[in-house]
This record gives sequence, C-alpha cells and structure tokens, in this order.
Amino acid sequence: MSDQIKHECGIALVRLLKPLEYYVVKYGSAFWGLNKVHLLMEKQHNRGQDGAGLANVKLDMQPGQRYISRLRSNSASPIKDIFKTVFDKFEAVKAENPDRLKDVQWLKNNLEFTGEVFLGHLRYGTFGKNDIENLHPVMRENNWKTRSLVIAGNFNMTNVDELFDKLVELGQYPVQTSDTITILEKIGHFLDKENEISYRKLKAEGYGKRDSTEKIASDLDLRMVLQRSSAAWDGGYAIGGMLGHGDAFVLRDPAGIRPAFYYADDEVVVAASERPVIQTTLNVPFESVKEVQPGYALIIKKDGTYSEVKCKEPTARRSCSFERIYFSRGTDVEIYRERKALGRLLTPSILKAVDHDLKNTVFSYIPNTAVDAYYGMMEELYRFCDEIKKDHILEASGNLTVEKLDEIFKLTPRVEKVAVKDIKMRTFITEDTKRDDLVGHVYDITYGTIRAGIDNLVVLDDSIVRGTTLKQSIIRILDRLGPKKIVVASSAPQIRYPDCYGIDMAKISDFIVFQAAIALLKQTKQESVINEVYRKCKAQENLPKEKIVNYVKDIYAPFTDEQISEKVSELVTPSGINAKVQVVYQSIANLHTAIPGHRGDWYFTGNYPTPGGNKVVNKTFINYIEGRNERAY
Repeated sequence: MSDQIKHECGIALVRLLKPLEYYVVKYGSAFWGLNKVHLLMEKQHNRGQDGAGLANVKLDMQPGQRYISRLRSNSASPIKDIFKTVFDKFEAVKAENPDRLKDVQWLKNNLEFTGEVFLGHLRYGTFGKNDIENLHPVMRENNWKTRSLVIAGNFNMTNVDELFDKLVELGQYPVQTSDTITILEKIGHFLDKENEISYRKLKAEGYGKRDSTEKIASDLDLRMVLQRSSAAWDGGYAIGGMLGHGDAFVLRDPAGIRPAFYYADDEVVVAASERPVIQTTLNVPFESVKEVQPGYALIIKKDGTYSEVKCKEPTARRSCSFERIYFSRGTDVEIYRERKALGRLLTPSILKAVDHDLKNTVFSYIPNTAVDAYYGMMEELYRFCDEIKKDHILEASGNLTVEKLDEIFKLTPRVEKVAVKDIKMRTFITEDTKRDDLVGHVYDITYGTIRAGIDNLVVLDDSIVRGTTLKQSIIRILDRLGPKKIVVASSAPQIRYPDCYGIDMAKISDFIVFQAAIALLKQTKQESVINEVYRKCKAQENLPKEKIVNYVKDIYAPFTDEQISEKVSELVTPSGINAKVQVVYQSIANLHTAIPGHRGDWYFTGNYPTPGGNKVVNKTFINYIEGRNERAY
C-alpha cells in the first residue's frame, strides 16, 4: 500500500496453566510467560506502532497485595520501552540477589508482571489521540476481584452513540464517549450484575461473605456476561480480557470481521491476532493453531479449563479481505498463497496493458508489502512465456537449429528492482512546499534499469487508496527513468467505500476512485446523480441503522470498472510527465477466487456486514456534499 494507512490493532494473551515453579524447573525461568507475550507482541508490531500496553494478573494473591499490573507507552518504540521498564527491575534484583529470581512467591509478592495471565496490545490510532489514557489495556478496578476488569482489543463500533445512551439509561455516568470506554463499562455493568445475582443466591444458601467471594470466582458465568454485553454491538471486534480473580477471554464479532487465533496445550493457552506469530512463538505447526469462531468467545477459567462458547449467533462470514491483501504478515501459509494468487490472477490484465510486449517491458513492485503478489505475477509470466516457447518450437517442427532455440529461449520476463523506499515523511514538516518536496523523494530509483523511450514499466502495488503518493512521488520518480509507459497494477480492487471496523479509511472524499467517479459524472453531465444520491441519503439520515440503504453505490453505477480506472489514471498523472500512465485494478471476481474464505469486501463493493456500515457510508457522503471534513462515526 503506497499510501500510508493506519489500520488494525493487535492483541496477545498468554495464560499459564501450571504453577510458576513448573516453568522455573522446566525452562529455568519464572518469566517464561512474560517472554512469550513479549515475542507475540514483537511479531505483531506491524499491527500497531502508535502505542503499546501490557497488563498482568497474579493468581491467588493475599489481601493487601497488588494483583494487577499495567504498563503503557506511546514512545517512538513502545514495545521496547515497556519491556525495558519491566526487565530493568528484574536485572536490579539479579544484581543484588540472583537467587530471588527463582523464588516464585517472593517475585509475586514484590515485583510487577510476575503473574500467570498476560494481556498485551498494539495500537494503531484510527480514531482519537495517542495519549497514554487512550492506550490499551484499559482497566475497571474494584475491591472485589471478580468485578475487576481489564480489556484490550482490535475493534471499532459503528453505533457508539447508541451504546453510550444505553449506559446512561442504565444509570451510569460515563466520562468518555469512545467505543473503548463504552465497551469497558458495558462489560463491567453486566459483570457487576452477575456478581450481585450470584452473591444474593449464595447468601440465601447460607454462604458467608468471604466464602461467597471464592464461590463466585469459580461459578461466574462469563459467557452470560459477554453475551449480554455484546447484544447491541455493531462493528468488528476481537477483544481480549482478564478478570481480577484470573478468568480470561477472547471475544470475536459474529461476522468474523476482525481476526483472532489461539493455541492450547497442558502448559499454556495463547491467543493473538495472527496465526503465524503463535506458530513462531511456541514453535507449533499450522494445524495446532485454531481460529476463534465468529460470534464465539474463548473463555479460560481461573482453574485453567478453557472452551469456545457461543455469545452471539454467527452471521454470514465476512472476514476482512484487507487482512489477507495487506495487513497481516505474509508468513501465514494461507495468506502467502492467497497473495500470490492475487498477483497471478491480475497478470492477464497487466499483459493487456503492455500489449503483451514482454521484450520491451520491465516488471517490478512498490512497496515491499506487494512482494508476495509480485511473486505470483512473475510465476504466471514465466508460465505464459513457456506457452509461447512451446508454440514456437512446435511451429518450427523439424527446422530447429541451435541459433533458433537460443532465440526462442531468450523470451523471459525482465525483472528489476526499480524503486527502493529511502525515508519516511515526518509530519513535523508543516510547510506544504517542503512536505511535498520530501514526499517526492521517499523512493530512490535504480538508474539504468529502463531503456528510455523504449521500455514499458510495470510496478505492482497491493492496493491504491488515496493515490496521493502515486501522484506526488512514485510516478514522478519512475518517470525519471524514461519509460514509454508506466503501468501501476493494484492487486486489490478499486477502493470505493469507507471502512468503519478498524481501518483508517473513514472519509469517502479521500478515495481516488470516488474522486474519479465524481469527475466522470460531471464530465458526462450527470451531476443529477450526485444530487439524487444526496437527497436519498439525507432522507434516511435519522432512520434506525437497520433501515438505511447504501445509495452511494449509485455514484459508480453509470460507469464500467475500466472507465473508472481510466479516469484514475488521469487523476494520478502529475503534470510534466513524459510517460503514459495506466492504472490496472484487480477484479472482484478474482478477489473472491484468490481469497475464498474472506468475503469481507465492503471497501470494494459497498456490501457492509453490519447495518452500522450502511449508516456510516450514508453519513460520510452527506459530510462530503456538505463540506464537513470529519469522520462519520
């Protein structure tokens, strides 16, 4: 993705199932679990670089002893900052009395992050500031362990206002309207209710207050708490949580929009946002890592038993396709295969764009995240070349000579590393001219790779969102090489609609494809379509989200994909460019062929998985027409 887009957060949960002494004896360290959550977070650093947080619950602590630890950082290197702070304290103990590092009870009584349950989080700030207060994990503390709650998640809710109002109706006075606090307080409310119901029942059965506390901890119906809490949620979410007494959970939305995976054996239960990080951290095979089912929660009880339980009725599965195209690490065996398929399936359109002229075309990619799709494209190009070679050999029949064979075998795709990312633009440069100049030098080019005026240049990108970097930087830089034609190929389809489930693509006016469609409507004197869509959106502005229709689809309806792509090509072409520029997009059909198990394609099709999505796209179009530069949720 050549445009900088902030996106989904990452979670990491580790629950040790044995006493800490077990890990000291087997692994030589009481910090085995802490080391694992550290590695899980490091391997997911791609999911959040704006901040990070870590929380820990110690089991079976005596009254008066602190049993929850939490540390958060919004520094330039937040993961490093957190774990340096934690491990520096251990190093100080090691220097003074190293034997204490094997004394489990002393560690639990005297040092933070020496418990059995860990919850880590990595934040990409799609909404709100990155102040410490906005970082996960967030806490709701109480003198009753079974009412203390810590959560961290990868989520966005589309109906925060509605959820906030429901909290007020329950008699609460929330101090913030963010979806994070709203969710925390919602779960906290039903956790309180479950505790109160259990306490009254136990009291009636003759249990004393202290005995009731232990009994509530063992009998607490966490599934019921999560079921009631999430009843009105509309959004995509994977939420991890811990209770003060030791229960833990990972809850996933019913459409499976946000990802969540877990692994369990007799020593540990681990959950994370991505499968390969669990494989790497614990050195376990692909088939051992399970996916948390949509609408279900993985619940780990204080006694170490665990299970997946249904909390919401699963809907049609609409797992985020952008996870597969771009966001998740390509080390997952399935994602790697899918990304290669995207490149392979796009190849016929790329060949058409260069008139199948392999002799005078150079193939490359920008940025590095497009490399997997690039490998798939190259495999298909080599296959295409092999077919041509076979035809030439068969046509030559018995007239083959060594010279003729040499000429036939010369046909092969030309591959070059044309552009290399050099620096990242720093936002502290506020003067527009200076910023534009810096953006224009984000990539370095490899001179001598293109025959000026002769060669076509194909660069593969994984997706094109705003087109800003293409116009301000990439195309200008590539044009310096003197290609006859520049083809920018996107392994993702045209991005037409905003996201509201965790990716920073909230304003439709930012999208180059939307800009192209509006330009075409004006060019073809069909402005009435814009006015009609606005009228329809405005008419349903105050309807319940369940009744809102995505009329923004009508903006694109008068044109073919090819017409819109052609207009995009015009819009991203800077003035003074010598090369002809063409943008080629993946088709929706090919997307579904390459990624059959992840049909969350609302960015491309406008088919949102929840009613809140239609409400957001309706609002963002109204904002566009009315000139409001603000988010729609």
